[in-house]
Amino acid sequence: LPEAARVIRNLIIGAMWLHNHPLHFYHLSALDYLDVLAVAEYRGNDPKLLEVRDKILALVKAGDTAPLTPRYEPDEFCVRDPETVTTLVAHYLQALEVQAKARKLSAVFGGKQPHQSSIVAGGVTIKPNPQQILKYKSMLKDLVKFMREVYVPDVIALATGPLLPLAQAGLGAGTENYLSYGVFPLGDGTSLFKPGVIFNGQLNNVQPLDQSKVTEAVKHSWYKEEEARHPSQMTTEFDLDKSGAYSFLKAPRYEGQVMEVGPLARMLILQPPAFMDFLRKHQIKPGAVARHAARAFEMLILCDAMEEWIDELPYLLAGKDARIHDTEHWNPPKSGSGYGLLDAPRGALGHWIEIEDHKIKNYQMVVPTTWNFSPRDEKGNRGPAESALIGVPVPDPDNPINVVRVVRSYDPCLSCAVHLIEADSEKVRQFRVG
Repeated sequence: LPEAARVIRNLIIGAMWLHNHPLHFYHLSALDYLDVLAVAEYRGNDPKLLEVRDKILALVKAGDTAPLTPRYEPDEFCVRDPETVTTLVAHYLQALEVQAKARKLSAVFGGKQPHQSSIVAGGVTIKPNPQQILKYKSMLKDLVKFMREVYVPDVIALATGPLLPLAQAGLGAGTENYLSYGVFPLGDGTSLFKPGVIFNGQLNNVQPLDQSKVTEAVKHSWYKEEEARHPSQMTTEFDLDKSGAYSFLKAPRYEGQVMEVGPLARMLILQPPAFMDFLRKHQIKPGAVARHAARAFEMLILCDAMEEWIDELPYLLAGKDARIHDTEHWNPPKSGSGYGLLDAPRGALGHWIEIEDHKIKNYQMVVPTTWNFSPRDEKGNRGPAESALIGVPVPDPDNPINVVRVVRSYDPCLSCAVHLIEADSEKVRQFRVG
């Protein structure tokens, strides 16, 4: 992969991470920890916060408070201080603008968002001109400012303040096995977030990744029964009458072990000093709050890297090797197989393909949510989220706020794959998780 193409790819993908992390925190998770109605009690004199308060009150009066409501009832861990809540709601609204800007940033080199169109096998299709580079750099500056001055401080303040008891208790910990494929390749052959595997919480023994050790099981999935095998050898054929099945997700495993993927896995594998010191100083254990903190700390690392990449790009494009694409392997063979691995914001993403006579014979994907929300495997081992929910306090089954805190900490991407069954009635219960 040419160096310029590597950097352009990183900048396209990095922009989507700038979109993802504040989206997840503010719009998909933060309201689980706030008593939003406390905004009405704000009595300060900050003009911006007063504007937010009046806006929310106007929405309440008009009966149009979505998506701030409906909600689960706040518990003892929810923030109720009017000034703090109003500030966080203001940042919630600001993060909507950040989302839009991050998508536009990715489209500068990616062509469009969602579903960028510039990254192709062997490189990219765009050779940015000086105007595009300056535009990207200017937009990046604004986004990085928000990450460093708003998003990260908000996460840290909550994690070390009202949520510290949950963080120290390790609410929603789940497995102690972690996996990352790595992402954002660097010029020296390493990655910004490196690939690796941790078993049994042994942070001093990060093992190299071997994709051949990945398997999938379908014992409890609505797919035709087959032995646990490597994804490249699997099929995807429904069996909706299958006894013992309860999920449309398969059960990925590594060396037969349940693995958590995502930001916490990446940070524990990378072990940046700032994050590890943060956990030790505040006695924070792996769990729901630690996952939010991991996203914040990896965002700081990514922001630093993106600033370096955009500064480096003009020199690469002006150098002797300014290629944006390597055409040597552009035409695939008549038959063959291959795979691609990287970490998306939610975690390890893998695609496996087999072609025969210039046609796709088999294509299998194992996406991050498949790892984290997998059902039991052929040995009866629960998936990460299933394990994380065991023992979570639910004083009121009709107000399962701790359940959604744990579920949303993984940033699930799913629709019909998770089902909660009430033990007393054996009926499927419905909860709002996204």
